[in-house]
Amino acid sequence: MASNNSFRDDSLSSSPIAVSDSGGALVGDAYPEPPGSQIGSAAGSFQNDVGPLGGGDSGGGGSGSSSDAEFGFGRAEFGQSPLAGTVQIYERHVFLCYKTPDVWPAHVEAAEFDRLPRLLSAALLARKGEMKRQTRLTICEGEDGTETSNGDVLIFPDMIRYRSLTHFDVDAFVEEVLVKDTEWLPGTSETLKGSYVFVCSHGSRDRRCGACGPVLVRRFKEEIKSHALHGLVSVSPCSHIGGHKYAGNIIIFSSSIDGAVTGHWYGYVTPDDVPILLEQHIGKGEIVDRLWRGQMGLSEEDQKKAQAFRLQLPGEISEREKTSKESKQPIQQNAVANGNTTEKINCCQGSGNISCCGNPLPPEEKPGNTNATEHEAKPINSYRSSKSCYSRKSCSMPTWFESWEREDTYATIAVVAAVASVAVAIRCYRQL
Repeated sequence: MASNNSFRDDSLSSSPIAVSDSGGALVGDAYPEPPGSQIGSAAGSFQNDVGPLGGGDSGGGGSGSSSDAEFGFGRAEFGQSPLAGTVQIYERHVFLCYKTPDVWPAHVEAAEFDRLPRLLSAALLARKGEMKRQTRLTICEGEDGTETSNGDVLIFPDMIRYRSLTHFDVDAFVEEVLVKDTEWLPGTSETLKGSYVFVCSHGSRDRRCGACGPVLVRRFKEEIKSHALHGLVSVSPCSHIGGHKYAGNIIIFSSSIDGAVTGHWYGYVTPDDVPILLEQHIGKGEIVDRLWRGQMGLSEEDQKKAQAFRLQLPGEISEREKTSKESKQPIQQNAVANGNTTEKINCCQGSGNISCCGNPLPPEEKPGNTNATEHEAKPINSYRSSKSCYSRKSCSMPTWFESWEREDTYATIAVVAAVASVAVAIRCYRQL
């Protein structure tokens, strides 16, 4: 079956396959297959990716004979294109550990003699409409001397590893794990810990990746060793992830401050950027925006908006916060004692649902349950009584203090008069 995605932009493509639950799933690779080519065929594996810098050369990794000025970090195009928004939206990333970059063909999923990746890719393609999450499949190194080995499958952001998948298990694995989102019973899932870095080192696919990727992998390993991060940070070369011109390309899967795991893509990464990414992104959970391409789970447009929000100038943020505070201030200052924050009052609010304003609420509009909040509102009302209604000219209704004087003064005078009368009566009685 020929690819139906022949004209996808390389900068947004992912290799070898991307599938989703919708009819418009991403299928195949960034470049058109030769006429009559099939998914299970290796035809054209070393073609189709010849770019302005000679990408797609069939001479292997490309890093040995290619000069830095042509294909490495010193090439003319390096750093010239915007990065944010160059990652197509997807929700799950599956990495198949398989062999090493120096033996990967340009299209690993279509290689005739690489049965495991070919069958896994075909199974994902066949079941794409049944998957609940958009899924990408990428090959990573399976012989790097660590715990990772050929046939292991790493799944992000689930942070799960399944050991030793074989071509006999592919259909059952895809059915149980990727379609039904359950466990694959023949295998045992292991929880992944720490952070994982994948560096595109697919030299047979593009010389730029072949020139930049291995250098970045070495630098990551050096920094991990020197800072005693072994077991906390893992780095592996991987196959094409899309966007040759952005090489060095890397993906970092790590936990954010709130504990959520997601994948962040970086481009135009140089060896000097490695310590920064380790310290800032992995160590502090802070995105390095000048290298950031996008994030798993976000659309291209949302990626751009997310970065624009992060990059806003402090003055603009302060102005926005100031505007927000000003818009909230009348509501906070004019909240009535019963908690209604939508009513605006032009003067002040007295205690006991007695307002000193000229337009109090009609009786039928006054909330019935005032006792529950009267105690809570007293500190606010006390402050407002001494500030907002300091001048009597601004209020047409009497304040609570004035109401007390008018209503209670006569009673007080009467009590005093009665006491005085009793005292006079007693004095007269004694004089008799």
